[in-house]
Amino acid sequence: MPLPEKALIAQIRRMAKSSTRGRALGSKGPIFTGIGDDCAVLRLLPGQETLVTTDFTLEGIHFRRDWHAPESVGHRCLARGLSDIAAMGGEPVAAFLSLALPRDLPQSWVGRFARSLISLAEKFGVTLAGGDTAESPNGILADIIVVGTAPKGKSVLRSGARPGDRIFVSGELGGSAAAVLQMRIKPKKKVKPRDYPRHFFPEPRIELGRILREKGIASAMIDTSDGLSTDLAHLCEESGVGAELDAALIPRARVGKPAREVDLDLALHGGEDYELLFTARPGKRIPSQIAGLALAHIGHITRPRLILLRNLKGIAYEFEPRGWEHFRR
Repeated sequence: MPLPEKALIAQIRRMAKSSTRGRALGSKGPIFTGIGDDCAVLRLLPGQETLVTTDFTLEGIHFRRDWHAPESVGHRCLARGLSDIAAMGGEPVAAFLSLALPRDLPQSWVGRFARSLISLAEKFGVTLAGGDTAESPNGILADIIVVGTAPKGKSVLRSGARPGDRIFVSGELGGSAAAVLQMRIKPKKKVKPRDYPRHFFPEPRIELGRILREKGIASAMIDTSDGLSTDLAHLCEESGVGAELDAALIPRARVGKPAREVDLDLALHGGEDYELLFTARPGKRIPSQIAGLALAHIGHITRPRLILLRNLKGIAYEFEPRGWEHFRR
């Protein structure tokens, strides 16, 4: 079995930096920011940064055909990449889709998948500019590459948080994980997308990310694709800081019918909400809403490199990230 995902990425990152080509990963070369952020940042044109991200969508890992309609799979496939662009404060421009499909997959499934993906692309002014196709021996594999832009020096990185910064998150958390939990508990009962929209048709926070970048609000930012606890740990690691969260302030999603608030564990550790988690300097005024989205102040950045959670009784303790990680033992 490979190393756990975080350790595997760290190993490859060290190998890339020590190689001859890896020497270009500094600010003097065309690759301004490489492995370690939501997107790679390339400086190819004067006054502009090019953002590049790539994401897998794998049958059996990210979706199941008996749980997810092809429209949901296509939408979620592109939304993953768009959310990475949003987390950098960028504007998406183009997408490249590679598909590996089993021989017995109906063409109608492929058509519905593609129409949904292209519909979301059109909504955000993104051109599907290319890709590749291949036959898969078993299961569907979709790889999406999204390219975006930001003004030179303005991309919001994970590495900008400083002690004293406040921590904010947009929207609500745990709604996507709640849908997965429901489908696992009752696999034969159809879960309705309208009751769990954040799972089946997540909305990338492109406009919010752009405003946070334009107004200089966010000092560091990441999207909540792996879960709040894990993504905050990524941000803290890149910034060389720690954090303290207040459980009472975590915005928990209301899902299902009748609507009910998700458990705190799902809000802390559940992934695929694709909200934006960001930090802001102490003196920066932060409105309660931006682009129609509520912003919750959930904690602050600390100097010690620990992540603490102040529970509902007001007691602070160190807690481990328990969001999504491939190859976790």
